[in-house]
Amino acid sequence: MSTDHQRYSTENQSATIHAYAMSHGMEIVTTYRDEGKSGLDIGGRDALRTLLDDVQAGKTQFQVILVYDVSRWGRFQNTDESAHYEYLCTSSGINVVYCAEPFENDGSPLATIYKGIKRSMAGEYSRELSQKVFAGQCRLVEKGFHQGGPAGYGLRRALIDERNEFKAELSRGQQKSIQTDRVILIPGPKTEIEIIQRIYYQFVHEQMSECEIANALNAEGVLTDFERPWNRGSVHQVLTNEKYIGNNVYNKTSSKLRKRITRNEPDKWIRCDGAFQGIVSLGVFADVREIILQRSQRLDDAQLLEMLRTLLKRAGTLSGMLIDEQDNMPSSTTYVSRFGGLLRAYTLIGYTPDRDYRYLEINRSLRQLHPQVLEDVVKHFERVGAGVELNNQNDLLTVNDEWTASVVIARCQATPAGTLRWKLRFDNSLTPDITIAVRMEEANLQVRDYYLVPCIDMGTWPQKMTEENSPLIDSYCFATLDVLDGLAARCSLKEAFQ
Repeated sequence: MSTDHQRYSTENQSATIHAYAMSHGMEIVTTYRDEGKSGLDIGGRDALRTLLDDVQAGKTQFQVILVYDVSRWGRFQNTDESAHYEYLCTSSGINVVYCAEPFENDGSPLATIYKGIKRSMAGEYSRELSQKVFAGQCRLVEKGFHQGGPAGYGLRRALIDERNEFKAELSRGQQKSIQTDRVILIPGPKTEIEIIQRIYYQFVHEQMSECEIANALNAEGVLTDFERPWNRGSVHQVLTNEKYIGNNVYNKTSSKLRKRITRNEPDKWIRCDGAFQGIVSLGVFADVREIILQRSQRLDDAQLLEMLRTLLKRAGTLSGMLIDEQDNMPSSTTYVSRFGGLLRAYTLIGYTPDRDYRYLEINRSLRQLHPQVLEDVVKHFERVGAGVELNNQNDLLTVNDEWTASVVIARCQATPAGTLRWKLRFDNSLTPDITIAVRMEEANLQVRDYYLVPCIDMGTWPQKMTEENSPLIDSYCFATLDVLDGLAARCSLKEAFQ
């Protein structure tokens, strides 16, 4: 189980397992239990890893492993992972029995198919839950409620009820317990507010750098909200975070389903201006932003890149955090805005990070390609005299006031074996009559082909497509967009009935 709200989950599983053992004349000699752990990956699953280690090392006093159901291995996005863990057990001579499943795990074709479906359903459950949780968090942010993370120095989290009446101030790590309650940010202790305001004053009026301000605070024995000494990065964060003027900004970075953290473009941020009581005036915050902007604009591209080379030579590596920690050097956001991304800046100085970040550049180019594809679709409709209305909020097309269409672009990914894969992400909130899915070539520079997916088939459409799919799926594939002409062209009633 993953949260304290599911505290009865493992107890219910245990009861079912004990009942199964009793009815089958089995004795339970050892229990492996992971409480308060997510099933998205095996990290932190100490009990599961101990079980696998015991089985592989032959340190077992049992012949059967009783599992509540197939999903208890984990809700992995790669369904082969849970199958692998079961295989490790069975290959060591230990049978696996699923107590709450309506099938015998006897290796029969039916059992294999059923387990495959259940593993896929477990992974899909996590994906759907992640999307629903994120959508709910975004709605709450837009209404002015705080979502996730500490309040920050000079601020506190406060609990309010469904009537927006103050209930209590939350301490660090404390969470709300009633579903209808909400969390907002409020000004913290007076001493902390004064320090925040002093940081802004020293930066604007005394022209002190972030490093100088941090040194002054440390000399006074003032610690951050994490009880740590101040540094350039922590001061810079205070100077640039909009929560100090009362704005609620969310989704600057994201890491869904335990994947790597990505820094999102500003157009993907979720915000509510004036959500909280600010402790810094809008004018002072604007002055700080202007100073930081001018500080970076005084340097041309060549100077910025030379500073980056110098840092690389001194540190041997580069990262956004490392850049932000440097004194008398623009922040990482300056490099992002000036060069279109840190990776682009790294490329210009000949530096290649250990991790492969090319997917960020590919995703950026695909976002830029989307308006062009959308324009091509509109031109095809208009060429045959169809009326097209574009919703600028969600890019949904309404054709002839009769049916709707949307456009999604699928990035091409090469597997280690050299085969190609495409992952389609439908926007289920739009429910278009037809989704025009654009598959890219291997280099993701040119369009490979188009799939016209009707709404009725979206629910059963495979998320991952290969070069050759089932005949039913590939029957929707077209080399060009000319097929749209026939869908949108007008004809007389006489022609239609002939």
